Amino acid sequence: MEEERNELPAPPKTRYKLFKYATMVVLFLAVFFGLGYFGLEATSTSEFCSSCHEMKPQYYTWKASSHSEVECDSCHIQPGVENYAKAKGEGILELYKNQTDNYLAPIKMPKLIPDSACEKCHNLATRDVTASGDIIIPHMKHKKERIKCTECHSGVAHGKISDRKVTYKSDYGKWDEKLGVAFMSDKKYTSPDMDTCMECHKARKVSVECKTCHETTMVPKNHKTEEFKAGSHGKIQSSDLKKCEQCHSYMSKESYDLFKEEPVYSQFLEKGSTDTSGTSNGLTVTQYAKTNTFCKDCHGKKPESHKISSFMTRHGTLSKDTQKCFTCHDNRITSDSPVTRVQCASCHPSSHKDNWRKGHPIEVPQNQKFDKTCLKCHVEKTCTKCHKNN
Repeated sequence: MEEERNELPAPPKTRYKLFKYATMVVLFLAVFFGLGYFGLEATSTSEFCSSCHEMKPQYYTWKASSHSEVECDSCHIQPGVENYAKAKGEGILELYKNQTDNYLAPIKMPKLIPDSACEKCHNLATRDVTASGDIIIPHMKHKKERIKCTECHSGVAHGKISDRKVTYKSDYGKWDEKLGVAFMSDKKYTSPDMDTCMECHKARKVSVECKTCHETTMVPKNHKTEEFKAGSHGKIQSSDLKKCEQCHSYMSKESYDLFKEEPVYSQFLEKGSTDTSGTSNGLTVTQYAKTNTFCKDCHGKKPESHKISSFMTRHGTLSKDTQKCFTCHDNRITSDSPVTRVQCASCHPSSHKDNWRKGHPIEVPQNQKFDKTCLKCHVEKTCTKCHKNN
């Protein structure tokens, strides 16, 4: 009888409880995995990254970049379940730091983006020139030399904003799409830097001649004319100097900083707009020629007019345009010109030394200019060699 009782079905009330618990378990698992799936999907979007204040600079610069159609996790999380789970675990830790205000700023990547992330979209085997075709850049050759993609393209997605020190906590409220565009408009932070190429080539003892990296079409058409070589290149406008600087700055044997200007993001924050047209900052063509030593190779040679026997006595009357003289020479006692140290004052020293007014027999105001009253004591012929008689 005992065995027969054990084989009897469970009472209706018990069966109902079992069914209820089983249903709850199934629903719980469905909700857990469903929410888990959608949660993972939601936290994997680039928009989710911007929900934290400290990520706004990275988000808005990415949105203004050429990689804005590529989700963050495509580059920042490596393929594989293990890497994905690890990234999500680290994300929970970062969320805790965010809520407790215990994170470091500016944010910096603990590791560089690996080449494999870039190669998911870019075929290095066919990348021998830039998209515009003006620069020769065999990517596979660089890869064989173990040169990482980020060594040249580190600013392509975020414009190196952490290195530029503009991602501190006090600045997060200022970030929006306009500011992101302003930061990414500065090409020297987003495009490969020629300085990096030159330094790398020199370190590896690779040729730094123009033809190594540039097509022959890079030479402007007006540079190929005889007129340009004979002297018309010196008649350019000051506003064109920045264009010349793009190539000729690398041809100078000495470094200089003639074109220092306010960064575009500072212009935006202060004025609400940016001026990316660029100017020469008041620099003249003559000043540039004296500073860039590339000019010295030609202008350092003595002109034919200087070789005549009577040049020393006639040089003051040989040219009506004395400004041409100041391309190489200066009218000051001291000069930093890399072209020549011979100045007007080398042979024609000024009689007005420092503090000459102090020892003058009569008081001379600071703004006093040369006029006829000076000729009561001085010789007109001597004074008018330098001064104009007003």
